[in-house]
Amino acid sequence: MSKSYEAQGTVHSIGQTTEYGNNGFTKREFVIQLTGPDENSQYPNYVALELIKDKCELMDKHNIGDEIQVTFNLSGRLWSSGDKPEKCFTSLQAWKVSAVSGADNQEAPPESWADNGAPPFDDECPF
Repeated sequence: MSKSYEAQGTVHSIGQTTEYGNNGFTKREFVIQLTGPDENSQYPNYVALELIKDKCELMDKHNIGDEIQVTFNLSGRLWSSGDKPEKCFTSLQAWKVSAVSGADNQEAPPESWADNGAPPFDDECPF
């Protein structure tokens, strides 16, 4: 099993879901501009990632300019054709995309919870 990586950035572009071949394989590409304390705004880093198969829909709820956290696997394969030199293709296959937490997109606690955001105490709890 391959190691997972994370990146945070602002959505720069979102491609359409594209189907390849006759077996229904789908892929969707998107690009983020990396953000965070280690990034130099004078020299921005843009990273292309891809979603495959049932993960393509993960970008449906995000828009250009959104700050997102992406979890992805690094993968690659070799390709050769006849007398041409061998090539290595590398891809960053995202499998989790979420909005970066902030005051605007945090989910509110249920109305039944106390003002401190904690669940109500249950006197009848068996433990």
